[in-house]
Amino acid sequence: MGISEKIKEIEDEMKRTQKNKATARLRAQLLEPGPGSGGGGGSGFDVSKSGDARVSLVGFPSVGKSTLLTKITKTRSEVAAYAFTTLTAIPGVLEYEGAEIQILDLPGIIEGAAEGKGRGRQVISAAKTSDLIVMVLDATKKLEQRTLLEKELEAVGIRLNREPPNIYLKPKKSGGMKINFMNPPKYLDEKMIYNILRDYKMLNAEVLVRDENATVDDFIDVIMAPNRKYIRCLYVYNKIDCISKTYLNQLAREPHTVVMSCELDLGIKDVVDRVWEDLRLLRIYTKKKGSAPDFSEALIVRDGSTIEDVCDQIHRTIKERFRYALVWGASAKHSPQRTGLNHLVAEGDVVSIFTK
Repeated sequence: MGISEKIKEIEDEMKRTQKNKATARLRAQLLEPGPGSGGGGGSGFDVSKSGDARVSLVGFPSVGKSTLLTKITKTRSEVAAYAFTTLTAIPGVLEYEGAEIQILDLPGIIEGAAEGKGRGRQVISAAKTSDLIVMVLDATKKLEQRTLLEKELEAVGIRLNREPPNIYLKPKKSGGMKINFMNPPKYLDEKMIYNILRDYKMLNAEVLVRDENATVDDFIDVIMAPNRKYIRCLYVYNKIDCISKTYLNQLAREPHTVVMSCELDLGIKDVVDRVWEDLRLLRIYTKKKGSAPDFSEALIVRDGSTIEDVCDQIHRTIKERFRYALVWGASAKHSPQRTGLNHLVAEGDVVSIFTK
């Protein structure tokens, strides 16, 4: 089979099997991506955080991280078909939907990274600063690489695609332990919590377990909250041109997963689209009194942002003189809606700020 036929076969299979998890509304709003822009400054692991969000490319050596970086940014990370090509953290910038997203190509992780092997602690420390981890995997290695990487990240307190446990814990100076449950838990009881608190030398504390499915590990994560980081992760399987259609179909249907082939330029746009989607960034447009909205440049804020956050994006002193805002768009009950600083904005909203 020629290379053109192979590409066509894989493309057809991806169309049939790749799950499109974006909603119809988001799909309609997304524009054709324009990946590019220059690379960030600095080298090594102490790379200044810049742009609207940071994404770290994590994976074993020679899985295609550097190739992916060069395809979605204009940064030239050293690429070769042997291990440990990237020895420092290489930053690049992906321009997409008006946002500037910092992409960090981290050196390949090896087994034992959590204990410091292969500069693993430095790599994982850099990954902890990310808003999203893109785990680049070799599709020919089955689930072996993913399992090992998840284990290494878990060992240093990174929790992938999970929310913080719904457990309230308040240490106190006196009064002993007060332990309550909203519903009878399946995997915890009062004695277990009492013993764990004693092990961590917390003899005075108030505990409320709101999740009936909370586990011992969840409770320990709450105690160790300053050392835990909950980060979304996108699993990207590279080298799909080297696997069967059956296995491609299986991978493409996994949650939080995108499949691609850097070698054949397949699925790269899908990766970029999913990075944008998983970062959950919002585009907010401004409107001056008596003028049309300015759609040429968006303010980029995070999901859950308020009018106060929008003011901070424009200028840090605006909220001090803030009177009210007029909002058009999905977050408005009517157009326009007059709002205060606490109003939650939504993707594509148009905002007009009025000051004293």
